Amino acid sequence: MRRLLIPPVLVTSLGVMALLALLLFGLRAASPDRGIDEALAAGQRPPAPPLTLPRLDGSGTTSLADLEGDVVVLNYWASWCEPCREESPALQAFHERIEGRGGLVLGVDALDVTADAEAFIEEFGLTYPMLRDVEAETAGRFGVAGYPETIVIDRRGRIVAIQRGPVDSRWLELTVLPLLEEPA
Repeated sequence: MRRLLIPPVLVTSLGVMALLALLLFGLRAASPDRGIDEALAAGQRPPAPPLTLPRLDGSGTTSLADLEGDVVVLNYWASWCEPCREESPALQAFHERIEGRGGLVLGVDALDVTADAEAFIEEFGLTYPMLRDVEAETAGRFGVAGYPETIVIDRRGRIVAIQRGPVDSRWLELTVLPLLEEPA
């Protein structure tokens, strides 16, 4: 009986191709969903994905559906994130500015230790509502890939803008203030 010998080059080639296929699959699966970015670039206002999370202080849950009718500045952050530290004063000042006008900043602390998040909030005197997403399970719905990232949602629950990276007062004013004048 003759044995069929497979040349080592063929075996090596098949192994490399299998590894490349696995790598490509992994990269594709780990990539954030950029469908929202594409819709915004096309001038659309896509509906915000559903979001319900526990409040960081443990006093219940909050959902975006509960906030329909308000303009929401949804900010994903973490206490270990240096750019988050830099943008926090601007977010707090802006929250104070829009709070009585039908708008609010809503923080989502993700991938963080509760005690560290609480210390961060105290250090910066943050008074806007804070939610907790321990495993960043909701971040992918918005295409969040890093921290900080901010999503602006209009009174009808549609995404109007996304800032991938820290925000500043000027961006907040230009993006959010016109939305406060729109009807629900």
